Amino acid sequence: MSAERMEKESLILRVVWMLVFALVWFVAEIILGVVVVVQLIYRIIYGAPSGSLMAFGDSLSQYFAQIGRFGTFQTEEKPWPFADWPAAHAPEGEPPHSVPPAEHPARDEEPRL
Repeated sequence: MSAERMEKESLILRVVWMLVFALVWFVAEIILGVVVVVQLIYRIIYGAPSGSLMAFGDSLSQYFAQIGRFGTFQTEEKPWPFADWPAAHAPEGEPPHSVPPAEHPARDEEPRL
């Protein structure tokens, strides 16, 4: 097989992957929109954002960046599930809502007869 033909097939395969990740992008946009709304409701109810939603939203945003880098030929590395899911950064905005740990209940002792 000639190098030119292999390059064409490689480009066709890349286009297919780009289309797949374009579809993933649209689904991820919906998920991010839901996270934003739920985070807003959480913030209104508890007075501070949810740490878990902050972390997930950050890693999802980084996933968008991975898709964008792959789609614009910045990198050959395909995004998740072919690479690791991006790790969340430490929050830079409001501190997350925290719940103090519950006290351990008093230990019940069996009645003595």
